[in-house]
Amino acid sequence: MNTTTFSPQEVLKQLEWRYATKEFDSSKKIPDDVWKVLEQSLVLAPSSFGVQPWKFFVVRNPDIRHQLLEHSWGQKQVEEASHLVVLTIKEDINSEDVDSYLERMSEVRNVPVENLEKLGDMIKGFIKEPPFPLDKNEWSTRQVYIALGFFMTCAAILEIDTCPMEGIVPDKYDEVLGLKETGYHTVVVCPAGYRLPSDKYANIPKVRFKTEDVVEYVD
Repeated sequence: MNTTTFSPQEVLKQLEWRYATKEFDSSKKIPDDVWKVLEQSLVLAPSSFGVQPWKFFVVRNPDIRHQLLEHSWGQKQVEEASHLVVLTIKEDINSEDVDSYLERMSEVRNVPVENLEKLGDMIKGFIKEPPFPLDKNEWSTRQVYIALGFFMTCAAILEIDTCPMEGIVPDKYDEVLGLKETGYHTVVVCPAGYRLPSDKYANIPKVRFKTEDVVEYVD
């Protein structure tokens, strides 16, 4: 039995509703209960091996957000949106990070950590000597974009506007947020909140290639 809350048509409608919001209503804030769901969309996002090589910084301090505007190509969404999420990677993920993941798995699943040794060795082996040319930080960056997609999709379903932004200076973000010595590095940011009715991009048609041009079935 299909017990989904949303019909396929309703989900599609929300995806059509979503757009990269250029003007946010700074007077409107995301309610706490709604934000908690969006927060969990980041926590629950999948990653390769489940290792979660990331951390998400939610910048609420208006003074800090004002400082970040200078390093965001002047894109005012950074200041005006209800919430600003900075998605970062754990740089140079290593065996200790894998051990932390296994300890958490042991705790959550009530399994002796010793029983997870083979899994740990496999993940550590991949990180140390991957089966193909791999930059660990690039690999972690790809995982972060999975989390970004999760966040934006959940936001659209909840009718929360977002605007993914790569138009930033990551090193300057690290500097302003005090990340230099933490081992985390900024990858991408995503303001979230509510659109202004005056945002001209809200109602113009999306320009996408035809489905048959970008989706091909291999039978």
